[in-house]
Amino acid sequence: MQDNSSPFKLAIIGFGAVGQGVARVVQSVPHLEVVAIADSKGVALTPDLEDVLARKRKGKSIANSDLTALDVIRTVDHDVVVEVTPTNIENGEPGLTHFREALKNKRNVVTSNKGPLVAAFGELTELARAQGVALRYEATVGGAMPIINLIRDTLAGTQVLGIRGVLNGTCNYILTRMAEEALEYDQVLSEAQDMGIAEADPTYDVAGIDTACKVVILANAFFNRQVTFADVNVIGIEQITQDALQLARQRGFMVKLIGDVQELTVAPKLIPLGHPLNVSGTLNAASILTDTAGEITVAGKGAGSIETASAILSDILSLMRERD
Repeated sequence: MQDNSSPFKLAIIGFGAVGQGVARVVQSVPHLEVVAIADSKGVALTPDLEDVLARKRKGKSIANSDLTALDVIRTVDHDVVVEVTPTNIENGEPGLTHFREALKNKRNVVTSNKGPLVAAFGELTELARAQGVALRYEATVGGAMPIINLIRDTLAGTQVLGIRGVLNGTCNYILTRMAEEALEYDQVLSEAQDMGIAEADPTYDVAGIDTACKVVILANAFFNRQVTFADVNVIGIEQITQDALQLARQRGFMVKLIGDVQELTVAPKLIPLGHPLNVSGTLNAASILTDTAGEITVAGKGAGSIETASAILSDILSLMRERD
């Protein structure tokens, strides 16, 4: 990459925890320029990143213009739309509209937002192909754990036969604490909520919905399944008992919530204590079965604003290298 490269311009759409994480990690990267940031209250053009981050911490508006997020996507000169609005699996909005407008306007899209990909994966990937731009979504599955680009790039010479894994850090934390400390589900869930590991309404995580969304994305990306959330058979962890966990441990197993991409299932499964998928705490792990490389397992932090932002940054830098 040449020092005299023109800036690679980003517009950040969504400025919650992940959007703020992106603003933090891009500051130290040469030739990356954030030209606009949009949140639910307005748009900041040519933002001073430290200033807008400070304003968000104080609960103040970041807006310095009358533009909307869609105005930014359509009219402001930039290379990449970083779409990090909250996931909505019902209809993918508002992210889905942001994706469509960005791709129609020949903007590359990098995202952590699972909603649009669950709702309209085939449409969006075809639109990106037709417009000659990229749609990158490493951050939608496993946070900082590399899986999508690992399969797409490093394992490009292999045929992927199956993918399964522990794909939700909240569930994994709860099951780990229950098993290792002999604690009841309600007690550990309350603890996780106090620590910020679980949401006030934890349904999205503990009912397996988040894991199912990731299964859908991987199935569509690597197995050409063209499936939606409704195609996944989902069982969460709410009914797991202390007795079941202790019986499993006595027999040399841990109970993990496993998403199986080939089977299109999400369910608690028995995993041998020595298996690579037996990760603890909030870690995620995925085993990728290939024809020539055998089974490859990766693990990493599956959540957190900086961890997710690091996956977004990897996609941005990949696009930047392609441009240069």
